Formats: sequence, structure tokens, C-alpha cells
Amino acid sequence: MARLYATTGTSFARLDETPDGWTVELALPDSTAQCLALDPHVADTVYVGLGVGGVRKTTDGGSTWADLGLAEKQVFSVAVSAVDRAVYAGTEPSALFRSDDGGGTWRELAGLLDLPSRPTWSFPPRPWTSHVRWVAPSPHEADTILAGIELGGLMRSTDGGETWHDHRPGAQRDVHSLAWHPRALGRVYEAGGGGAAWSEDAGDTWTPADDGRDRHYTWSVAVDPDDPDLWYVSASRAPFSAHGRGDPEANIYRRSNGTWEVLSAGLPDPLPAMPYALVSTRERLFAGLANGELWESGDRGDSWQRCNLLGSLPRLNALVAA
Repeated sequence: MARLYATTGTSFARLDETPDGWTVELALPDSTAQCLALDPHVADTVYVGLGVGGVRKTTDGGSTWADLGLAEKQVFSVAVSAVDRAVYAGTEPSALFRSDDGGGTWRELAGLLDLPSRPTWSFPPRPWTSHVRWVAPSPHEADTILAGIELGGLMRSTDGGETWHDHRPGAQRDVHSLAWHPRALGRVYEAGGGGAAWSEDAGDTWTPADDGRDRHYTWSVAVDPDDPDLWYVSASRAPFSAHGRGDPEANIYRRSNGTWEVLSAGLPDPLPAMPYALVSTRERLFAGLANGELWESGDRGDSWQRCNLLGSLPRLNALVAA
């Protein structure tokens, strides 16, 4: 039976599969929990970033929590390195912090703010500021880190975050999510506000991947852990409708052998709520929607069914598989 961890924008949720459906246990109520990261070496250790209040950590699957500080920060992204277990937290205003002791202490990776493009970073709903929407340490090389600024660019470090290379050619500047392939060296994927892209040189250069999709406002990206040429994005027609101001007319797309196709068998077509989170495991593909629904596919997206949640969720902002 599977276990998923999620954030809803107001709380943390642990979803445990049973023969009757998925139990829902909530924690961190009214906490503005919006992003999370699983320690890849310890399945019950999860870091959660709060919109107000910094970072929280559980080592027992959500039963108890520790306050890791950064309390004055609005945390938009968290990540844990699969190589050296360094923990990263990205914030608004844009800044990136690193901890090498499981969140006990933090230091700012100030070199990110030295990039020449920094004066141009601007998040359209709040144009006076920006944030680190996604941080993605390489699962193969501890010193390689990608950071996505909403809206500003996709930045790359090859020295553990001390210094940074400015926006990488071919990538989307409006970065929403990033995913490394766990086995194929150098393969990494992006979903952004103007489309999707992929890299085969560890994020140094990127190739746009948009032909064949009729929706280009992409949000979540996931890759099949066995096949680096099989990956997925969620997409809507426009940002405002994607985030609740109208019908998102959303779809989930699968890219295989360089070709996109809409995945609709069993799913509403189009989806009435944006798929904010896609998770691909070796056995299943999950989609968490903005209206709190959870969908799954056991055949790499060929067919879908709605998961029976034994409890309600207001939305699903982020999702990881334990």
C-alpha cells in the first residue's frame, strides 16, 4: 500500500492507501503549508515550507514537528539532495538558503543575488518582488543545483550554490517546476509559464519541447523513473484561469519519443481544476488537483481513475510519494 505526502496551502496531509481508499491525516493546521520535500534516504522525514513562518520538519511521517527557523521568510520551495542530504529553501523575496545539518542551521547562498539579471526579476501579480519557485539539486552530483525564479530565469550552480550562472539558454524564464531523472545522468525537465523544456547536460543548455501541445501554460512536470524519454506536464490555456479565475481547461500531457499527447481516458477532458502536482513512480502516476481531487494511473497515463479519499482536502498544492 502506498503513502503520499501533500500540502494544501493551509495544512500538511498524509495519505495512506487502504483496501477501502486513502485515509487523510492533517497536520500543521492553518499554517500556510505550500511546498514540501522528502528526504530520499529516510522515508518518514519530510520538510515543509510555509507561506508564513519558515520551515517545519517531521521525522515520523507527520505526527510530530520541529520548527527549523527562517520564521521571517515566505518559503516557496524546499528540496533535499539525494547525494549529500543538504536541505535547500527558496523564498520571497528571492533568496536561497542551505542547511547541512538537517535544518538545524541555515546559511544564505548570497551569490544567487549577484546575477546580472536580478534587477529584472518580477512576479507579475506582485511586480515589485519575485521568489525562488523551485530548487532542484542534482541527484547525481552534489555541487550541481538548479534554481527557478518566478519570474526571472533558470539559474545553475556547479559549486554547491556559492556562485551561479545566469538564465540558461533555451529554458523558460517563468519557472514553475523542475525534475531530474533519477538514473539518466544529465537529464532534467522544466515546466514554465511559456511552455516546457528539457536538458541532457545537467541543466546547462535546454531544448524547448512545445510542438504538439495546444496549451502552453505548464505547471507541474514529472518523469518516468525508468524511461528518460517518457515525461509528463500539466497545462492550462492561461495563468489566471489556471489559478482560479475562470475555467482552467487543463490537460495532462505525456511526451514519448518526442511527441506530446493528451491523457484523457478516465479523466474529465478538459480538467475543471489545475493539476498542481504530478508524481511518477515505477508503478503509478498520480495527479493532485487544485480542487483537492487525487487521480491515479497504473499504466503510465493510458487510463485513469479517481482515488477514493476517506476525508476531504481543499486543494493539493504539492505531492510526493514516500
